[in-house]
Amino acid sequence: MDREALQERFGLLGDTPAIKHVVDKIMQVAKTDITVLLQGESGVGKDVTARAIHSISDRKRNDLVIVNCGAIPEGIIESELFGHEKGSFTGAHEARKGYFEKADGGTIFLDEIADTPKNIQVKLLRVLENGEFFRVGSSKMYTSDVRVIAATNKDLWTEVQNGNFREDLYYRLDTVKIKLPPLRERQDDIIPIFKKFVSEFSAKYDSVFRGFSDEAKELLVSYRWPGNVRELKNVAEQLVVLEKSQFVDAEKLQKYLKGRQHHGSTDNLPIVAEQQADNQNFESSTGSDSALIYRALVEMRTDITDLKKMLAKFLYSSFSSKEMKALPEAMPRNIDPNNISVFINDDGDQELGVTTPEFSDSDLDSDDENLNQFFEGKEIPSIEEAEKFLIMQALKKFEGNRRKASEALGVSERTLYRKLDQYELQ
Repeated sequence: MDREALQERFGLLGDTPAIKHVVDKIMQVAKTDITVLLQGESGVGKDVTARAIHSISDRKRNDLVIVNCGAIPEGIIESELFGHEKGSFTGAHEARKGYFEKADGGTIFLDEIADTPKNIQVKLLRVLENGEFFRVGSSKMYTSDVRVIAATNKDLWTEVQNGNFREDLYYRLDTVKIKLPPLRERQDDIIPIFKKFVSEFSAKYDSVFRGFSDEAKELLVSYRWPGNVRELKNVAEQLVVLEKSQFVDAEKLQKYLKGRQHHGSTDNLPIVAEQQADNQNFESSTGSDSALIYRALVEMRTDITDLKKMLAKFLYSSFSSKEMKALPEAMPRNIDPNNISVFINDDGDQELGVTTPEFSDSDLDSDDENLNQFFEGKEIPSIEEAEKFLIMQALKKFEGNRRKASEALGVSERTLYRKLDQYELQ
C-alpha cells in the first residue's frame, strides 16, 4: 500500500511535509512489533494513527484493544488492564480477563498513558519487557503476546522530571516516537480537509453547501484550532446542518469557532504573528479585529465567574452565607479599548493583551500569607494563574481530597476535575 492509499483509507488527510512524514513513519514501523509512542495535542488523530499501524501490521487479523488510561478510575485500572480472579475484591463475582489478555496476538493501544497511576506503571513495565503479568487476587503468572502502542498529549520527559512518570517506563515506551503536528502547523491542509468533511456531511445529511467567502477561508486558515482536526470536523458538520443551503461568510463562520483560552494563549483568536515573516509590530487593530477582541473578552465571563466564587470561598471561608451576602460589591472595572494592544510574548509570537497598572502590596486587603507571596512583586496575574493558585492551595489544605476542595472553592466536583485537566494538575 502506498502513501496516498494509506491516507485515503484511514483519513490521514493532508499534503504538507509534516503529515507525509507521519505516514512514512507509520509504514516503516507497522510490519514490526516495536513499541510506538504517539505524541500530539488533543484531536490530532492519535487513535486514527494507532488503527492504521495495526491494520497494516502482521497482527491485523487479531484484535486491536483500545484503552483510555485517563478515563479508568484509579481503584479499578489494575483489574481492567490485567484481569481479576473470582472473589479477589467486593463485586468480583467471577473471574475476568483484562485488556492485555484480550489483546493476546494483537495490539493494545494505551491512550493517555501519562495519566496512569505510579503503582500501575511498574506492572506495565513488566508486561512490556517480557509479556508477564498477574491477575488481581492471583499468584499465577500469565503471559500475553501483544504489540503496544501508547499515546499522550503531554511531554512525557517533563512528567518524568516532575516525578509523575517512571523514567524506566519512559525509555521502554520511547522506542519509536511519532509526533503528530497540530493543525495550525500545517495550515495548507486546512481548506482541503475542510472541503472533504463538508462533502461527506453534505452526502450524509442530503444537504447542499453553497460554499464560503474568501474572508471565511482566511478565517479558517488563521484560526488556531485548539481542538485540531476533531474540531475542524465538528465545525464542518455544524455548518452543513445549521447553515443548510446558505453561503457562509466570515461572520457566520465565527459563530462556530469556540476555542477557549488556555495558559494565557488566545486560542480563540486568529493566528497573526505566525503569518508575519518579518516579525514586524502591528500598528493598529480595526474592523473585524475589534470584533474578535470583543468576543474574546465576552467569552472570559465564565472563567471570571468561577474565579470569583473561588476567591470568595478562599478569602472568606469563615463567613456565613448571610455575612457573605452583606459584603460590599466589587468595584466594577471598565476596560478602555485604547488599552488593548498587541505585544510580543517570550516565544516571539504576537498576542492581544490589556495594559494593566503595577500591583502593590497596599492594594491587598487580605492578610493571607500565601496570597501575599503570590501577588508580591507581580503585575495583576492572569485569570488562569490566580485560578490555578487557588486550586493548588485548596488541594494542599485538604490533602488532595477533591470533594472537600471543590466545596471550599464553591464549584462543583465536575468543574474542579475540568480545571485539574486544564491546568495539568492531575
